[in-house]
Amino acid sequence: MKRITVLDTTMRDGEQAPGCSMKPEDKLRIAAQLERLRVDYIEAGFPVASPDDFEAVKAIAKQTKQSGVAAMCRATTGDISCAWEAIRHAERPRLHIVLSASDIHLEHKLKISREQLLEQAVWAVRFARKHCSDIQYSPEDCTRADRGFLMQVLHAVVKEGVTTINLTDTVGYLMPQETVEFVRFVRDSLKDGDVRLSMHCHNDLGVAVANTLCAVKAGADQVECTIGGIGERAGNAALEEVVMALRTRSEYFGCETGVQTKELYHANKLLFNVIDAEIPANKAIVGANAFAHEAGIHQHGVLSNPLTYEIMRPEDVGRHQNLVLGKHSGKAALGQRLEELGYQLDKVALHKIGEAFKVLADRKKSITDRDIEELVADQYSHEQTFALESFVVNSGTLLTATAMVKLRRGGKCYEMVEKGESAVIAAFKAVDRIVRKSYPLHHFTIQSVSEGRTALSEIVVQVLNGGKIVVGRGLDTDIVTASIKAYLAAINKILLTTSRQ
Repeated sequence: MKRITVLDTTMRDGEQAPGCSMKPEDKLRIAAQLERLRVDYIEAGFPVASPDDFEAVKAIAKQTKQSGVAAMCRATTGDISCAWEAIRHAERPRLHIVLSASDIHLEHKLKISREQLLEQAVWAVRFARKHCSDIQYSPEDCTRADRGFLMQVLHAVVKEGVTTINLTDTVGYLMPQETVEFVRFVRDSLKDGDVRLSMHCHNDLGVAVANTLCAVKAGADQVECTIGGIGERAGNAALEEVVMALRTRSEYFGCETGVQTKELYHANKLLFNVIDAEIPANKAIVGANAFAHEAGIHQHGVLSNPLTYEIMRPEDVGRHQNLVLGKHSGKAALGQRLEELGYQLDKVALHKIGEAFKVLADRKKSITDRDIEELVADQYSHEQTFALESFVVNSGTLLTATAMVKLRRGGKCYEMVEKGESAVIAAFKAVDRIVRKSYPLHHFTIQSVSEGRTALSEIVVQVLNGGKIVVGRGLDTDIVTASIKAYLAAINKILLTTSRQ
């Protein structure tokens, strides 16, 4: 199939969005992720804009080995020289010259005639070619330009050696069918030139992705996008949406990209963390709801065969299936979540918990894992489970960690002392002696769920029980306390499950 070139302009056009400025070190992290994403070109910035931008582009050019690195410049000696100095060490450098094309820009922005613009365009490309063989030329606002004059400019710059013509719908003016007609017109008019045709769309009317896809259908060879669709005003075409549309409907478009789609979610998470923002929940491909299902009918269908309600696999974009538990959920989704949490319940127990779940779901907007675990606990006798009564730990750099743990079960208390590599391990070993069985620790994670010196810590413990993973969670301001609670939660699940078998 035809291979579509993907140029990411997150760090140039995307950064121009209010509140989306990035530090040089942030840009280096994003560039590394874009390279893992395997975009063909990274537009690293606008070097002449500031010393920081210049240094960031220069560092990215030196760091990047697989993707090409582009730098934007206006059609002036200073801009072109600065941009070239920033990217000259890249494995595949590209100079990107931007110059207006519409009469409204000529009159009110540049204040020059058409003849002067044509002369400036030719001179700029000729000067840039002295430094770099890969030149991209963007006729800004060309979708509102006089077509006769536009083609006069494009033919002239192609003759001077431009390798990519980037059609820019700068103000998001075109509609999808107009985009098809426009791209075909330019493509047919440039038949005599060996040049790549690119499309750069803005989202002012909410059709940036649609217009980009229409451009591909009409014969464009390259698309310009940003991660998450960030950019001036309403943003640019979202890279993840364009790429996944081309992949999911490859039979329709007859083309493909080289993007490693499993990195799409990671790229978005990184970017939105850098700009201190949240990915909108309803954002296509990467939003929290993109692969979420709450309706029982949908959940049952997805559990039977994901294709019933999903045209993409969440794993293909670095996501996981998300069955949201709420009042619209069915027993199939509840049963799967219980199994994922480590419970193996019979039909009678599942029915009882399902009935209690419906009552709770009518009162609560969304159901958490802790809610589900409370429902399970309510169905069984608390005589069967252990609770933390107290503990004492002693550890340091000059002695072996020791833990004394006291647990309560029913009306009795049990106490044991053990040693371990750390206070937490020693406490776990003491718990094992009390319950008279050892459960191999599979995974242990810690995260802060609040701020400050007295922040709550959530511990997630995974233990193995007969080859199956059982998860326990504990919450406390003290890490050891939270760890013991999490370990006990996992053990209690196993005890509750085996008591029903």
